[in-house]
Parts: sequence; structure tokens; C-alpha cells
Amino acid sequence: MTSRLLLVRHGETEWHAENRYAGVTDVALTPRGLDQAAELGAWAGRGGVDAVACSPLGRARRTAGPAAAALGVTPEVLDGLREVDFGWGEGRTIEEMAREDPDAVRRFREDADSGAFPGSEPVGLAAARATEALRDLARRHPGGRVLVVAHNTLLRIALCDLLGLPLGRYRHAFPRLDNAALTEIEIRGGDTALRSLNVPTTLAPAPAPPSRAAGD
Repeated sequence: MTSRLLLVRHGETEWHAENRYAGVTDVALTPRGLDQAAELGAWAGRGGVDAVACSPLGRARRTAGPAAAALGVTPEVLDGLREVDFGWGEGRTIEEMAREDPDAVRRFREDADSGAFPGSEPVGLAAARATEALRDLARRHPGGRVLVVAHNTLLRIALCDLLGLPLGRYRHAFPRLDNAALTEIEIRGGDTALRSLNVPTTLAPAPAPPSRAAGD
């Protein structure tokens, strides 16, 4: 049975303009971020979504709220979807870190796994918890469509893990996920297919039923 997951990075936050690594810090949405959440809710309300799941961090929960309200469901809050803890990089910009330790930033840019910031959550552990959360959602919603609101880094790591790409190259494979845009994957057993990437809700049609393969 094929399940469809609609992956969404939360709306714009107060640290967006400065490009600070929010990580596990609970940063508020900007007015634009709240508007993005409302647009996501309007899109979800047009039908085709069965459930909503989100990270426990406030910016993700606030982004998921309008969609859940439009569907008349309670969002499922999953700890496996919280953002990566960036340790030494938490709350800082890449420029600030480069001034203090340029070698650390160089290693991170070359391979975000082997060169992870000091004190940060290992990329492999983040991938394992995120992938398990997503696969579990697919198992519990066979043939369904689930809107999943989480975070830029966590979702890119999970995409690499699900698609068999090197985890440390997530920044190269997926340079960024746009705020409140839709990235669509299908999960069927142990297989994952990427159907779309970074589609704005203003351009995305209401989701159609998942494709059916023989034996579904």
C-alpha cells in the first residue's frame, strides 16, 4: 500500500532574515510566517489530506495549526520530527561561527556529518529518528495523505536517508526547503519516491490520490 507524505518546513521565523541556526531554540513566527501558515491551512482545507503531524517546537505547531483546524483534526505531535540540535552553532549565523573558528565551518560545509558542529546532535541519529517517524506515519495511514510540518535541516536529512543519499551531503543534495512549501514523497514498504520539491501552496493543486501499483 502506497502512502503519501506532504513535507512542509514551518513558516518564516524572527531569525530568518539573519539566517541564524534556530535548532531546538523556540523562535516565534513573523507576521509573514503566520500568513504562510494560514495559506497552508487554506490549501489543506481544499481536501485530499487525511491527517496532520508536526514537530513539538512552537514554530512547527503554529504552522500546522490552521491546516489541522481546516481539516477538523488534532495534529499529531511527534518528537522524532523536532529540529536538529546544532550545539555550538545554535542561535548563531554561519558568518559569526566562521569568525571564531573558520576550520569548523569549512569542515561543516564539506560534510555536515563528519564535520558536524561541536556538541550538535549526530546526523545519523537525527536521520534515524526522523525516518522512523515518517515511516511510522506511512504505516499508520496506508493509502492516505499526511501533512507533516517540521524543519529545514531535519527534513533534508530525512530525505537523504529515505532516498539513499549520503547524509553528510544533505546541504548539497537539497540546498534548502522553502518556508511553508510542499515537498511530496510516496512511501511503499521500504521504497520511497520523491514526487515534488518546494512547491508553493499558491501553485499546488489539492493532492490527488496516491498512484496504485500492482498488489496495492
